[in-house]
Amino acid sequence: MSGPSTYEPKTGFERWLDQRLPIVRMMHDSFVDYPTPRNLNYFWTFGAILMLCLVTQIVTGIVLAMHYTPSIDDAFNSVQRIRRDVPFGWLIQNIHATGASMFFLAVYIHMFRGLYYGSYKAPREVLWILGVVIYVLMTATAFLGYVLPWGQMSFWGATVITNFFTAIPVVGEPIQQWLMGGFAIDNPTLNRFFSLHYLLPFVIAGVVILHVWALHVTGQNNPDGIEVKDKADTVPFTPYATIKDLFATVLFMIMFAVFVFFLPDALGHPDNFIPADPLKTPPHIVPEWYLLPFYAILRAIDFSIGPISAKLGGLMLMAGAIGILFILPWLDTSKVRSMRYRPVARWFFLIFVAVCLALGWCGAQSPDKVIGQAGEFTINATYKPAAGGEQTLTATGHTLEAAEKAFEKQRAATVASAGAGELTTTVVKPFQFKVTQFSQLLTLYYFAFFLLVLPILGLRETPNRVPETIAKAIGAKRGAAAEKGA
Repeated sequence: MSGPSTYEPKTGFERWLDQRLPIVRMMHDSFVDYPTPRNLNYFWTFGAILMLCLVTQIVTGIVLAMHYTPSIDDAFNSVQRIRRDVPFGWLIQNIHATGASMFFLAVYIHMFRGLYYGSYKAPREVLWILGVVIYVLMTATAFLGYVLPWGQMSFWGATVITNFFTAIPVVGEPIQQWLMGGFAIDNPTLNRFFSLHYLLPFVIAGVVILHVWALHVTGQNNPDGIEVKDKADTVPFTPYATIKDLFATVLFMIMFAVFVFFLPDALGHPDNFIPADPLKTPPHIVPEWYLLPFYAILRAIDFSIGPISAKLGGLMLMAGAIGILFILPWLDTSKVRSMRYRPVARWFFLIFVAVCLALGWCGAQSPDKVIGQAGEFTINATYKPAAGGEQTLTATGHTLEAAEKAFEKQRAATVASAGAGELTTTVVKPFQFKVTQFSQLLTLYYFAFFLLVLPILGLRETPNRVPETIAKAIGAKRGAAAEKGA
C-alpha cells in the first residue's frame, strides 16, 4: 500500500545507520510519508488515541507495581498507601484506574467504527482479527487488574468468574484450581493475577505492532469504503493526519483529565473501598462498566438446555459473543463495505448499538429486578367460620407486599365479625418482565445481527449508488478536467 520508500538519508550517520538498522526509514515510511485517504473523518483518530492510552497504562502500571504488595493481607493497604504516601501516587493511581475506562471507551468507538464502515472486509480480515485479539487481551488484563485492589468487589468478582470455569466438563475444575493456585481464592491467586496483569500489556503491545503492520500492508479503509485508486486520492500522513490526530487526542485528554482530577472514582464501584471479606457477600456483584454487556449475556441463561446447565450455557454464550467477532468478515455477504450506502443495514446497526448499551444496563442491575408487569398480585381466600357458612376474600396490589397488607386488613375484619375459622388462600402472580428476560431478548438480537441480519441483507439489500464523483480517482478527474480545458 505504501509503495517504495521515499526516505533519503541526509547525513553520513543516517546513511550508516540505514544500511545496518533502517529504523528511521521505517518510521518515516509509517508515520511521515504513509499515504492516507483524503476523506478520513475523526473516527479514524481513535487509533492514535488508543496508542496513547496503551503507553499511559504501561508506564503508570510499572510505577504502581513498584509500590504494590500482592498479598491478601497487604494488597488493600498498599493501594491506599500509594494514594496517600507515595509522591504523586494519587495522580498515578487515578490515571491508571481511570485510564482503563478511557481505554475501553476509545476501543469501543474504534470497533463500532470498524463495524459501520466495513473495515473487517477483504483484504483487511487479518487486520480485524488482530484487533479482536487485542480486545480479548484487554478484557483479560482489565479483569485481572480489577482484582488487585483487593476490595469487596475485587474478591467477589474473582470468586464469581473463576467459579464459572467449573461448568466446563472434565477440564473446568483443573482450570479453576490452576487460576486460583489452590481450592480457594488466596495469596497464590493474587500473585498469579498480579503476574499476568503485569505481563499481558506487553503482549498487547506486541499484537498492536502486528495490527499496525497489517494496516500498512492493506492500507486504511475510509468512510466511503472505496479503495484508493491512485496516489492523488491520498495525502501524506504528516502533517495532515498527524494534525487531525493531535487535535482529537487533545480533546480526549481534556475529558480524561476531568475524570482524573474531579471524578476519579465515578467509574468505579463504592464496595471496592471496603477491604475484601470472604464472610460478607455484597448484595450485588458487578464488574467494571466496560465488561457489563458480556456479564449480562453470561447471566442471560437461567435455565438448563438438556445436558447443558445454565452456568455452562451462559459461559458458552459469553464466549460466543466475543468469538463471533473473529468470523465476522465471512458472515457479512455484502459487497459494499460502508453502511453509508446501505440504508437498511444502517438501521439494524443503530439498533445493535442500542442493544449493546442496553446489555450494559442489564449487567449493572439485579437479574430479578422487575422492569414491568401485566396486572396486579391477587390473593384469593376462602374463609369458613366455625359457626358455619363460607366467605370469599379478595385483595390486590401492585406488589406482593401491598396485596398481603390489603388482605390482612380484610382477614382481620372478617375474623372480628364472623369469629375464628378455617382460611384457605391462593396467590395469583401477574406476568413480570424482569432484567433476565430483557437480557435474553437483547442477547438474541446480538447474535441475530451477526448470524442472520448481515448475511441476509448482504444478499437481499439493494445499496445506494456511489456517486461518480466519489467512485472515480481524483487523479482521473483532474486528467479529464485538463483534457476538457485543452
